[in-house]
Amino acid sequence: MSGPLDGIRIIDWTIWQQGPVATQMLADLGAEVIKIEERDKGDPGRGIVAVSGSSTGKSGRNFYFEANNKHKQSIALDLKRPQAREIVYRLAAKSDVFVQNFRKGVASRLGLDYQSLRAHNHRLIYASASGYGPEGPDSGEPSFDYLGQARSGIMNAVGTDGAAPSYLFGGIADQMGAIMLAYGVLAAIVARERFGEGQEVDASHLGSMIALQGLNVASRTIHGKEFGRNTRASAFNPLWNHYRCSDGKWICLGMLQPDRYWKDFCATIGRPDLVADERFAEMRARGRNAAELIAILDGIFAAKTRDEWMRALKAGGDFIYTIVNSVSDLPDDPQVVANQYVVDYEHPELGPTRLLGMPVKLSATPGDPRGHAPELGEHTEAIMTEMLGYSWDDIARLRDQNVI
Repeated sequence: MSGPLDGIRIIDWTIWQQGPVATQMLADLGAEVIKIEERDKGDPGRGIVAVSGSSTGKSGRNFYFEANNKHKQSIALDLKRPQAREIVYRLAAKSDVFVQNFRKGVASRLGLDYQSLRAHNHRLIYASASGYGPEGPDSGEPSFDYLGQARSGIMNAVGTDGAAPSYLFGGIADQMGAIMLAYGVLAAIVARERFGEGQEVDASHLGSMIALQGLNVASRTIHGKEFGRNTRASAFNPLWNHYRCSDGKWICLGMLQPDRYWKDFCATIGRPDLVADERFAEMRARGRNAAELIAILDGIFAAKTRDEWMRALKAGGDFIYTIVNSVSDLPDDPQVVANQYVVDYEHPELGPTRLLGMPVKLSATPGDPRGHAPELGEHTEAIMTEMLGYSWDDIARLRDQNVI
């Protein structure tokens, strides 16, 4: 069964991660995505191996580009040449969405801004992934994931009091910016179906990371202060905390209403005497004496393996708890496997591999996360002849002119 965006065509003029992930998410939902790349070198994400030292090891492919560009078709153009821009105008006339993530002003200088493309298709949705939003004194400043995390406050929200700002690896601001951009595109598609017109969409690192921290930001704006950077050793609610077991693995407790569970919990961990201890009699008392109780619980959990504690908690009552995974644990986690959050895929060049699955389930139009990234310019000729009506003589001439 096809995805919910079957029949939607997207022009993807994006590089690195924030923009490419947004269009890939839409491709997973069934959209046709045509990636415009620089004629000679393509998306610089193709060469990230030179920076990170990480490669799939075959055909010069690297995990970064593969992860961000599966399903897409690639057309390679020199956009400084007017003939190349004419190709884009023809594409825009036959497409639903145009996505770009270049620094403010770049698209206008090349004649690829919203107004220029709208002249060819008034129903076109024009989506931009930016660093700091389309307005304001820094709207034209360049941004990468690191800067998005820094400006949004999240580097000072993670970690513990007094610690230096902490960077979250994996392009978190890029990923969140991509999710918000895809969200905006979907909203604009719905609006176009209702009202008949395209529009501009912008999602930034800054705005997206603020949304990710919604409750913390709301605490600051409404309550007057942000949440503190507390350590697990002083968590106000010791039953909302994580503990190391004897095998070095961690277990996480998530009992937001601790008084409801306290008596049964004490019995399960073999310390019924803690129920009568007035230091820990109810939630506020446990909060005042949290460091003492957490030290006790650290010792208790350190006496058994995590599997032993998981079985004990399951048998002891209706507790709320789970394991603390590492990223390396995720592909083989039974819940991940059962829900196909990671899927198997037979890559045409890399062979058997595993890819991120669909984070959202749709029963009738599920989409498909399985696919691979294109070679640079792999689909240039097919797009131009089959979709845009160029002749093979045109193709030869434009290639001789270094347009394609």
